[in-house]
Amino acid sequence: MESLTGGSSPALCWYGTLRTCFPILTWLPRYNLTWLKMDLIAGLTVGLTAVPQALAYAAVAGLPVQYGLYSAFMGGFIYCIFGTSKDITLGPTAIMSLLCSSYIGGDPVFAVVLTLLCGVIQAGMALLRLGFLLDFISYPVIKGFTCAAAVIIGFGQVKNILGLKDVPQSFVLQVYYTFHKLPEARVGDVVLGLCCLLVLVTLKMMMTSLGSAEDEAPRLIRTARGLVWSLATIRNALVVIAATAVAYSAEVAGSHFFSLTGKSAKGLPPFEAPPLSEIANGTVITFSDIAKDLGGGLAVIPLMGVLESIAIAKAFGLTNIMGSFVSAYPVTGSFGRTAVNSQSGVCTPAGGVVTGVIVLLSLAFLMPLFFYIPKASLAAVIICAVSPMVDFRVPVQLWRVKKLDLLPFLVTFLVSFWEIQYGIVGGVGVSAFMLLYIMARPKVKVSDQGVVVLELDSGLNFPVTEYLSRIVYTHALHASPPRCLVLDCSHVSCIDYTVVHELEELLQQFELRGASLVFAGLKPSVLKVLLTAELPAFRHTDSIEEALQLLTELSYYDQFWTDPDEIDFITETFVFLI
Repeated sequence: MESLTGGSSPALCWYGTLRTCFPILTWLPRYNLTWLKMDLIAGLTVGLTAVPQALAYAAVAGLPVQYGLYSAFMGGFIYCIFGTSKDITLGPTAIMSLLCSSYIGGDPVFAVVLTLLCGVIQAGMALLRLGFLLDFISYPVIKGFTCAAAVIIGFGQVKNILGLKDVPQSFVLQVYYTFHKLPEARVGDVVLGLCCLLVLVTLKMMMTSLGSAEDEAPRLIRTARGLVWSLATIRNALVVIAATAVAYSAEVAGSHFFSLTGKSAKGLPPFEAPPLSEIANGTVITFSDIAKDLGGGLAVIPLMGVLESIAIAKAFGLTNIMGSFVSAYPVTGSFGRTAVNSQSGVCTPAGGVVTGVIVLLSLAFLMPLFFYIPKASLAAVIICAVSPMVDFRVPVQLWRVKKLDLLPFLVTFLVSFWEIQYGIVGGVGVSAFMLLYIMARPKVKVSDQGVVVLELDSGLNFPVTEYLSRIVYTHALHASPPRCLVLDCSHVSCIDYTVVHELEELLQQFELRGASLVFAGLKPSVLKVLLTAELPAFRHTDSIEEALQLLTELSYYDQFWTDPDEIDFITETFVFLI
């Protein structure tokens, strides 16, 4: 029995390690027909949502529409093998597309190189466990960024609803020229765009009003609810298909009422090594030149890509690395499509494979039809997709809960309209400054219990050194006469060398002035550091009461040996005894 156990243990350990590296092994052996049916339904539903969104988001990134589809299928295959959640779907998103547009300048080669480097960086973050970096991006910064991004993306599509051309990409100029060119609006685009918006909003409201299903409801009612839910879920595909049919009919009739997507590449993208250089206007642009031009995007985009889940950064990284071989631009997890996936009853990550197949079929057979997709319909899809991200309740909640947190929110929100990446940096900078200020100016409670008692409420790190010294000098050393001090460290959990050095100076100053400094309530880890430093005249107790008792005894001892009568008495006694 022992030999059997001993022989099987290494095998089990090896298999456990393999399952950790390839999570597909945890569910694939138990796969069944019921799961297959649910995954097919969910994958098809998400696919019908992903295709129109991918086409629309490519326009946000400033790339031809086919690049949205190039980016929408690899994630399903990669995540099926390495993914740990059945619901998450990877692909192009509105915010990632907006961020990419700031760096790639509409150049597909730049987009592919960015995808490759982004994947390498994300994989490195996963291997080195650098998820703590995301802890420095606070909730107000995230919400400020997403709200601003939603406004920028949404307003950026107004020009397509109106059928305007030659509108700059800069948000401020975009606002100005959109209103300046209003007289040039095309009636066909306006009518079609508003109709698409109306249908999308109506279907969304119908889906929201459905509520939870009741098992005891009549079959007809349950069927009707299911039909409404299905139509509302694939509303993007329905609207784009209907709008394309209208535009195609108009074109066949010889009427050019609508601004169309236009010609796009046919068929599947070639699977090849990503281009690491290009020739533009007769000039060779090398890989190093491209990386230099991408600049801050190599930090911002990988971080934003794994912002919500550093745990699956490996899957993000591999998806982007492999995506670069099929001309994709950077992708991340999609909240909207993930919600659709979950609501559709997906059972395993295999649902993403079905979604990927739907996208591939669209690339293989439907690309010629994409020529007739009206830009106004894609604009309506984008506006409806990003509108929920504008949450006006956030600033109200911040104001009610903690007004100071409005500062990083507003900085991020406002600066993002200048440059979206600067908004993130500005918000993180303000949050970091607020955090450092709290570290450098901790709350110190000062009380008088015969001696001065200072109660600290946080760790002792180097930013607090000057502030702590100033308080000690003000309340104890600069008093006349100098007063003894008890430093209550019961809430202090850490200390660094800079503070230890300053405490050594303070202890010397207390000794020179004939006063005492006693530490109370030191935690074992902090006490160990102070004992190792071998501070002069270092005294400590377990509680404030013991510290006060110790100071009373020290005060009596000092008074006894400095009283002239006591000294004369001891001298005479000593002489007599001799």
